[in-house]
Amino acid sequence: MSIAASLQNYLARKHIEYDLVSHPLTMASLSTARASHVPPNCLAKGVILRTDDSYIVAVLPASDRISWADLKSQLGENFALASEMELDQLFEDCVRGAIPPVGECYGLDAVVEDSIRDQPDIYFEGGDHTTLVHMSQAQFARLTGNARHGRFAASH
Repeated sequence: MSIAASLQNYLARKHIEYDLVSHPLTMASLSTARASHVPPNCLAKGVILRTDDSYIVAVLPASDRISWADLKSQLGENFALASEMELDQLFEDCVRGAIPPVGECYGLDAVVEDSIRDQPDIYFEGGDHTTLVHMSQAQFARLTGNARHGRFAASH
């Protein structure tokens, strides 16, 4: 079990308490939640968006999808999903599709769905498809304290 070096170093610098949870190989956040026996609303996923001049990590529960209209009203700008090639360049130490939803760790801004802050425990991909990072809501709040927050999730 390991997590991306960038994430591990970042969590250490921020003095964030966490533990790691191993799970069978999965390729989608809802499958990861099921395989890990984690409620999908406690599994935070990061969706990388490209704006006119930068990238943003939208953080929301695995149980939800982005409401594009709500997110546009939150961000106040146009955006599109980042391409696989862009993701590979932004997250060089992560396996494709296993991006930690911690934007600041990778020099990116973030916007966090408010509903994820209602969960007592948060889990998220650590950079591969077999390891989750687990932490308390208080620790996750410290990680996302500088991020914008809002309501932009819709149920699947």
